[in-house]
Parts: sequence; structure tokens; C-alpha cells
Amino acid sequence: MSGRVDFVFSPILPSLPFIREGKAVALGVSTSKRASALPDVPTTLEAGFANSEYNFWVGMFVPAKTSRDVVERLHRETVKVLQSPDIQAKLSSFGADPMLMQPTEFDTYVRNEIAANETLVKAAGLAAK
Repeated sequence: MSGRVDFVFSPILPSLPFIREGKAVALGVSTSKRASALPDVPTTLEAGFANSEYNFWVGMFVPAKTSRDVVERLHRETVKVLQSPDIQAKLSSFGADPMLMQPTEFDTYVRNEIAANETLVKAAGLAAK
């Protein structure tokens, strides 16, 4: 905002007020589809940047030995909440678009995310100290 930075990568939530006020211009979103809060802003893939998809996500986790019945019930109840108009409106105001998945789909998604991020960390030469 001070004019000292040419561009920045940022999650939508902290950037949205500046974009809406015209203080910043959104060039692209890294999500797999356009953000509902910024429908006219292309994805980085649409803008021609191959392999640039990166979704910021939040998920619900339970201990590994939790029964599938409990997991399924938590999933059903969570979906109900996320589909309520009040919650949808609140999430939309934050620029958040729920990625509803079945529990087994989420298991696979998390494994794939871990593998992809591990590849990025290795390619960047990063290591924990």
C-alpha cells in the first residue's frame, strides 16, 4: 500500500478489502477455479501459467482410529452447515469457496497435497533445522 512493492502473492481474505476499494488489482487466483468473490479474475492456469494451481484449504481431522460411522456423521453435519444460506453468505464475504468432498476423497486429497508440497520443498532445496 506504500508503493514500495510491485506485486505480492496473498490469500484472498486479507487482500479482498484492498481489491474492493481499488487500492490493489487482482491479476489472478491460484485456485483450481475462479473465486466467487472475484469472478472476473482469471485463475493462474487460465492466465497461461502451467502447474500453478495452489488451493488454500482448511479441513477437519479426527484421530486415525475414529470409526467410519463417526467420520460419516461429522461429514454429513458439516455439509449441512456449509450448505446453509447464512454460512454460505458469510464464507462468500470472506472470499472462501467450500470444497466439499467425501471423507475418502479428502483422504486422497491430503495425501496428494503432502506429496506435492514435499516435491516443492525438495525442488527449492529447503530443509528443517
